Amino acid sequence: MEDILITVGVTLGAAALALVFVAVTHVIIKKLARHSQLASELAEHTHRPVQFAITLMAIQLAVRFTTTEWAGEEWRRHLLHALVLLVMAAGAWLVGAFLVAFEDVTLARWRTDVPDNRRARQLHTQVVMLRRVTIAVIVVVTAGVMLMTFPDVRAVGGGLLASAGLVSVVAALAAQTLLSNFFAGLQLAFSDAVRLDDVVVIEGEWGKIEELTLSYVVVQIWDDRRLILPTSYFTSKPFQNWTRTASAVLGTAEFDVDWSVPVQDMREEMRSLLEGTQLWDGRVCVLQVTDATGGMIRLRALVSAQDAPTLWDLRCLVREHLVAWVRDRRPSAMPRWRAEVGDSRGDLDWQWGEKRSRPEPRPSEPVDDARLFGGSDDGEERSNAFVGPEEHVVSR
Repeated sequence: MEDILITVGVTLGAAALALVFVAVTHVIIKKLARHSQLASELAEHTHRPVQFAITLMAIQLAVRFTTTEWAGEEWRRHLLHALVLLVMAAGAWLVGAFLVAFEDVTLARWRTDVPDNRRARQLHTQVVMLRRVTIAVIVVVTAGVMLMTFPDVRAVGGGLLASAGLVSVVAALAAQTLLSNFFAGLQLAFSDAVRLDDVVVIEGEWGKIEELTLSYVVVQIWDDRRLILPTSYFTSKPFQNWTRTASAVLGTAEFDVDWSVPVQDMREEMRSLLEGTQLWDGRVCVLQVTDATGGMIRLRALVSAQDAPTLWDLRCLVREHLVAWVRDRRPSAMPRWRAEVGDSRGDLDWQWGEKRSRPEPRPSEPVDDARLFGGSDDGEERSNAFVGPEEHVVSR
């Protein structure tokens, strides 16, 4: 009985000393954290794991050295085995905490709340995926090492290795979908095809990448719905990525109006609108006639913004303003159908003969707001990017 009390006392004392040591170390690290971000992350993430790991190690050593006289007892062997398993689990927790702390320090240097954040979002995506992989590997390796401490498991291990070929085939067939999603997640993380906060159009839905894991991707739709897709979807089906190269994007607003619309006046009105709003980034302001069939002409307003949400508001603003402008300032240009009845005398305007011929209109050089591939530095750059190889050679 006295020996048991000594063992309990020594064990409690060792645990208390371990806790005091960890507390003092934590205070020192917190003081250093005022000048070091790494120390701050270590103090935040590793305090509990270190506390459990060192305390369990102290308890395990105290029990081992104070119960030597019961070396052959079954209960001592089981108790020490359980303590060893707990120490292994705490050690794995500590290793994972260290990795998370280093990853957070790395991510803190790359901010995603700035306009041009493509590189930062790419790094965040890769680090998050690596974090999930490393934590999964740590858990699997720790579980395997813990199982190998059981003699019965080690004895069965030889038989399992002998049938590993058959087992691997069965496992591969059973986990084919899981493995395909796993490797697709790794491919997405390092191929730069999609990143966190990328604006995408998938299955007819417009949204941004909210979460990217090894098995699924969560897309936040513009109306706060969530579209959840397997990662293999992004490697097997086409999708639109609006922010793959930069966050700035182009958008259109189309209008069907009458042939009598003064296009240049409407173009100047759009330019005046864009110059008076902060939604426009100043790059692209183009109004062009893209179609003239069915008794009406189609105007396409092309504008640019610093990101997709701003572009959405800008397109709605342009559409609303120009619709009001046509209605209030040029009502004759509103869409309409005409029916004119004439006779053989040819007195109507559309029945002109040689005697009433009008002079042919002279072609005029389009203004900058009427050009998509020219007229400005941005338009010239776009023209060079979309020119064909043979045409490019001839132009030289």
